[in-house]
This record gives sequence, structure tokens and C-alpha cells, in this order.
Amino acid sequence: MDTSSSEFVPRRGLRGGHVQTLASFLLRRRSTLPPSEERLIAVEPGVRVLCHCNWQQERKDKLTVIIVHGLEGSSESGYAMGIAEKGLALGMNVVRMNQRNCGGTDGLSPTLYHSGRSSDIAAVAKHFIEQDGIQRFALVGYSMGGNLVLKLAGEWSTQAPSQFRAVAGVCPGASADALHLAGNRLYELYFLRKLRDRLRAKARLFPDVFKVERLHGIRTLRDFDEKVTAHYSGFAGAEDYYTRSSAANVIDRITAPALIIHAANDPFIRILPDTRKKVTSNPHITFVESPDGGHCSFIAAPNGYDGHWAEQRVVEFLRQTK
Repeated sequence: MDTSSSEFVPRRGLRGGHVQTLASFLLRRRSTLPPSEERLIAVEPGVRVLCHCNWQQERKDKLTVIIVHGLEGSSESGYAMGIAEKGLALGMNVVRMNQRNCGGTDGLSPTLYHSGRSSDIAAVAKHFIEQDGIQRFALVGYSMGGNLVLKLAGEWSTQAPSQFRAVAGVCPGASADALHLAGNRLYELYFLRKLRDRLRAKARLFPDVFKVERLHGIRTLRDFDEKVTAHYSGFAGAEDYYTRSSAANVIDRITAPALIIHAANDPFIRILPDTRKKVTSNPHITFVESPDGGHCSFIAAPNGYDGHWAEQRVVEFLRQTK
């Protein structure tokens, strides 16, 4: 267990949780990732997800890193591309997984993605073990993706596939409540717009399943999760969804080497006292909490690398994986 503050130092002019968070949206990044192999993987009957894969020449004995994005992100999210670039440069295979419906795949699933679908990641890992013969893999997730990979690692506990080596979560979270705070309304409106558009697209593709009328009266993300996510995903309501989907339920059962990176000034992810106790009491978890960094941002001054500090910290952690 490591609970010390990290060495993250924000780039000049980018101090503060909101500044860091917005900078990660607004600063353009150039990708150096080579063309990837597209792989459609069935995660349950009638549901496929799209993965983008970059392989080393001898893929079987290299560490394969499966990267999972956050709410309304995709395999093209900047942090996913950044982890992939850094991992590939260090000799790892990298797989950028789109959650169901994401990355332009709305037509591949008559269901919605949400922060509890850890079984989708398990199915993707199983696919690469069986189809590509990978001998070692690790999971990396940001925000909702961080919750998902940590949840899966806890669910697996001592029963994980023998090829599973490590897990890393950056600013992991499952509940939308903090997004409704007054200072976070801009983010909430952004996500609401994208989620509304997604439901409309799903209704066009699967009119017998999804109804746009369920959007009426929705003003917050909790409203959306109450009337849409929970309704179409088998939960009793938003509270039931948040409670059952949280990695906090099983994080004390993680037995693989794990890294959790969190910023104390993350505008909309909170680590509750009970969860913090579980994290810091688990000897398998390295918990790095920085005073600054915002949500999934951690933009530092370039110093031998591109300045995306959390990505660098994650791949350095993975490089130590046996």
C-alpha cells in the first residue's frame, strides 16, 4: 500500500481542478499510434463491442493492456490513445476497448452500456486469451472505465484467469451525483446532451426497445440514470444502479497488483471514507492521491515525455508487471 501524495506538478498556468479538467478537453493532442486492427467481439448473445488492437511482433508472450474509456468516451479518447502509444513504445500489446454502443457501434447492441457491465471486459479478455493465445494481460480504465476494471478485479479476486497480472484505475467513479453540484453543471450539461443524443440514436435503430419519451422531464444525470439507464438495464432506480455498480463493493477483494490514481480536486469524483478505508487497507493496491490534477487530466510540463503524467505513471506501473 502506498498512500503518499504523488510527485505530480501541474503545468504552469494549469493549476486547479476545473482548469486541469477543461484543459484535457481543449488541448489538442497528436497521435503517433500506427494503424490498428479492428476486432468485433461478442460479449453476450446479440451484443458486440469494437476493439482496436496494436500488436507487437511476437504477441503471445508480451503483456497485453486492455484500455477502457469513461462515460461517453471511446477508443479514440485522448487518454486511451496516450496509454496505447506509451505502452506500445515499451513493448506491450495494446487493446483499446469501446464499451457497448461507443465508438460508432450503436447498431451492434440493443442494450445500453453502464458502469456495472464488468462482464463485458471479462468477455473481451477471454476472447484474446482464446483467440490470440495471450499469456499476460492487464486492465486500465479511466473514470467509469476505472470503476469497471477495478470492479472486475474485485469480482475475480483469487479466481481470476491465470493470465491476469495487474489493474489500474485513474479517477474511478460510478455515481453521477457530484456532477449536479453547482460548480459542475457545465460538465453535467455536456454529458446530458451526449446521452440524450445516444438514446435518440438507439430509438431510431431499435424502435421496439427504446422510447425517446423517457427523456421528458430529465434535467440531471441522476434523472437520466433513473428514467433511462436503470429502466433499460434491470435496476430498480438510480440509487440501486449506483449501489450495485460500484467497485467499492468488492475493492477490498482485489488480489492482483493494482494502482489507483486520484486527484483531491477532481470536480466530480469523490472517494467516500468507507471506500478510502478499503483501498488503503488492501496491501495489493497502490493508492496515489495528488492535491491537483482534476478529472482524468494530470497535465504536467513535458520532461522527457509528453507531460500526461497519469498515463506515464500507469505504464511505468505496468512495466513492472511480471
